Amino acid sequence: MPLPVHRAEPAPVPDTATQVMVAMRDGVRLATDLYLPSGREGLPSGRDGRLPAALVRLPYDKNSRYVFMDRIAAYLTARGYAVVVQDVRGKFRSEGETAPFVHEADDGYDTIDWIVRQEWSDGRVGMFGDSYYGATQWAAASAGHPALKAIAPRVTGADGIRPDYWERDGVTQLFGALYYAAYWTDRWVYEFEPDLSRRPLIEAMTEITEGIGARPVMWDSFVPEVKAVPAFPHGHPFDGPPLPVLHQAGWFDNCLQPSINDWAELSSRPGWAPLQYLHADSIDHENYHLDDAPVPPELDHAHVDAAVDRLLPRHLGPLVEFFDVFVKGEGTPERLPRVRWHQGHLGDRTADSWPPAGARTLRLHLDGGGGGLWPDAPAGEAAVSWVHDPSDLVPSLVPDSFSALRDHVDESPLYDRADVLTFTADPVTEPLDLAGPVRATLTVGTDGPGAHVYLKLLDVSPDGAAHVLVRGQRLIPGGAPAPVTFDLTHTGYRLRPGHALRLHVASSDFPMYVPHPGTEENEWLAADGRTTTQILRTGGEHASHLSLTVVALTVVDAVSPS
Repeated sequence: MPLPVHRAEPAPVPDTATQVMVAMRDGVRLATDLYLPSGREGLPSGRDGRLPAALVRLPYDKNSRYVFMDRIAAYLTARGYAVVVQDVRGKFRSEGETAPFVHEADDGYDTIDWIVRQEWSDGRVGMFGDSYYGATQWAAASAGHPALKAIAPRVTGADGIRPDYWERDGVTQLFGALYYAAYWTDRWVYEFEPDLSRRPLIEAMTEITEGIGARPVMWDSFVPEVKAVPAFPHGHPFDGPPLPVLHQAGWFDNCLQPSINDWAELSSRPGWAPLQYLHADSIDHENYHLDDAPVPPELDHAHVDAAVDRLLPRHLGPLVEFFDVFVKGEGTPERLPRVRWHQGHLGDRTADSWPPAGARTLRLHLDGGGGGLWPDAPAGEAAVSWVHDPSDLVPSLVPDSFSALRDHVDESPLYDRADVLTFTADPVTEPLDLAGPVRATLTVGTDGPGAHVYLKLLDVSPDGAAHVLVRGQRLIPGGAPAPVTFDLTHTGYRLRPGHALRLHVASSDFPMYVPHPGTEENEWLAADGRTTTQILRTGGEHASHLSLTVVALTVVDAVSPS
């Protein structure tokens, strides 16, 4: 029986928008919605009644409830911006081939060129948006249109969502393949639930293509081998003219690291550094917030319009402040905080750098003999082992990694498994504020040809519930234990009194990640696997420790949410 598949087609254009088919240089026309303020002649901004434009280019149907662009547009037009929202080439109402990344630089340039020729335009454009429509901003920036004054990519990265991002450090994120199938098979969006227990795993991918009736165009660059996909035909944007950028990250976003990487790289470049701003919030990829987690139905913006309206001031406030300075030209850059972040369970903070001034490194050592995390290294050496059985994988408890905070899953049920190691610190008696990178160095090896090692740092509540703060994973080579460094991304989070930190160590996390077969076979093509044993050594000369960035936030001024 074919896999049931639901296809989403375009939602109606709202009454508040005017759709225009905008021609690109090759004649392909892209469906573009224009939202203008009502009574714009009375606005204090704009020159001779003309307006700056806020541009979004996305593949998810510009009129869908999912992106709620009509509500975003109402917020921005009320603040003196024309809003332009476009289906990218080959998606929904736009013409052309469906080919992610390939045309975004030139199509972005041509769309900006169309904007500045309109009678309502004052010749200034800013771009904003999440995920793939953050990637379209970087692509447009690489093309170098002089009217593009600033960008504000959110939960994304300049190089962060192409196929080679979904396979990092030798570990492949399965939801990358599912994303490309759902959104990049053709012009529509598809929903499906394949049987991911099938082996080889490629058979589940075949089930998807048979259900849709077509092979996703991006799978040629992802399944079963990852290949680089060029996105910048005019050169990488970082090598072009410096541009003001508001990097918008989420502490619980599965694309957090690319956002931080972009901020760090551009902040190190003399021409770019003065124009870089970071806003990191306690959100996941779908903009669910830690303060609401787990999210009750009445606050779920995926379904409730009032929840969207509640979300918008926090979602768009920092963007408007940034655009007012760099797109409208109102005020000076000094009015903007260089770094603005939300410290989980504490509130919003600002600083001049990230990590904030005064941050220090706290090292916690793994104790293989007792399962503890201690400030002092264990006096003696110890070793602990765990198995990886490809036929009995450690389950991913999060239903959807893009919306991890919506469910805010308790990970503690995993700790009854023999293939999951845990190392737990004593509960803190005073608040402990994490603000910056988290890394781990483990002395670890495997009797297989290689193995995946997955680390999660968790907040353990007094009642025993455990919630993920940060995570990292990588492939380790076969052989005796040797030091391996793991990057667990960054966080801004207050560990409250009575809570404890726990490090989770395992060799699978399925179906979030494609499992290692325990052999040298391609992980997509392996029909059978082999159980392997991993060994972790601690104490003495065998360093296994966690490095946390901590800060005393009593010296940092609090700010009110935008």
